Amino acid sequence: MITDASSAAALARPPRKRWYAQLYLQVLVAIVAGVTLGHFAPETGAAMKPLGDVFIKLVKMVIAPVIFLTIVTGIAGMRDLASVGRVAGKAFAYFLFFSTLALIIGMIVANVVRPGDGLNIDPATLDTAKVSEFAAKAEDSSITGFLTAIVPDTFLSSLSDGNLLQVLFVSILFGIALAMIGDRGARLLDLLEDASIAFFKLVGIVMKAAPVGAFGAMAFTIGEYGIGTLANLAALVATFYLTSLLFVLVVLGLVARACGFSILKLIAYLKAELLLVLGTSSSESALPSLIEKMERAGCPKTVVGLVVPTGYSFNLDGTNIYMTLAALFIAQACNVDLSIGEQLLLLGVAMISSKGAAGVTGAGFITLAATLSIVPSVPVAGLALILGIDRFMSECRSLTNFIGNAVATVVVSKWEGRLDKAQFDAALAGRLPPVEELPEGAIGA
Repeated sequence: MITDASSAAALARPPRKRWYAQLYLQVLVAIVAGVTLGHFAPETGAAMKPLGDVFIKLVKMVIAPVIFLTIVTGIAGMRDLASVGRVAGKAFAYFLFFSTLALIIGMIVANVVRPGDGLNIDPATLDTAKVSEFAAKAEDSSITGFLTAIVPDTFLSSLSDGNLLQVLFVSILFGIALAMIGDRGARLLDLLEDASIAFFKLVGIVMKAAPVGAFGAMAFTIGEYGIGTLANLAALVATFYLTSLLFVLVVLGLVARACGFSILKLIAYLKAELLLVLGTSSSESALPSLIEKMERAGCPKTVVGLVVPTGYSFNLDGTNIYMTLAALFIAQACNVDLSIGEQLLLLGVAMISSKGAAGVTGAGFITLAATLSIVPSVPVAGLALILGIDRFMSECRSLTNFIGNAVATVVVSKWEGRLDKAQFDAALAGRLPPVEELPEGAIGA
């Protein structure tokens, strides 16, 4: 939180950066430039892929230590382990309800709009060679494999491998251990808090490369797949985007209103991160920045440290909408008439498999493959129908997931009675000073 000495400065509207220095504007220009290059010079655009890949690697380089330091210092700083369990319990209750609701909404929309009707696809005629790679990964996404994979081979391997769930696991355990030894761990806690400041400064340095990464990723997407790819399955893409938009504005909007804030103002506060997610088709690219911004907005470090990383694995609203909507689209396109019982079975399997593939690269498509492989009524070969447009749908999945986790963080903070409302309102109104103007220790205090 912002200290008393700096409260007046924090709540006063800070001097704005020059328009061309705004990160969100730089990323927006980069996205437009990437789309333009990919469309008019496809081969050159596709060759820009390394720019996006390198930026994603830069972000993943700092994700594990940022999560580790945020969770450990948050838990150890509280010294109240009962409250840690309470926060985790509330977070998972929220995740379970809204992730299930997202699955149900996707199913309802698919039955009402029926975007796959009229395609009359024979599954035997589909080229499944490219799908086989995802199907193979889906075989490894069982619940048993998922639970086994949570525990790393060594303590340090969780940080070096970058597995989000493993980092979360060791961070919580180490934070609890540090809290249990009390004053004897004070020096180590101070050291970790200092390291946290340094890593968030590193995040700021890495984010300066965001426009380059967004340009490369978007140029590759358009150059490789082409905008024309969307026209072939426009009904499914439009249905998915519209459903996700309504979920954010109506469902999450009502949740936000019940908690006393505007979903539109929260989106505006996170506009730079959302544009980065749009440009890179990855919500992970903005994960460190989301942690920092939610702490700056008055959410306590312990809540942010637990809700954001776990939400990235268990609160995937956009992915869940996509799963049931895409599964029923494939069934409709292949003229497979699913009964209510079969659709409920599909829903139940999706609820489980969406957790089993958590943290896997391309989780949305892999999770869908895992779901269809268990439900025999829908042909797995039908995945070939949507493989070409999955990259475009991935952007919408990532955006919806990102916004859902931001809302979850605020909601759990409010449930805990620890949301600094004055600071939160100042953040959403754009009255917080830039990070470099904050006094040392102001973020996440």
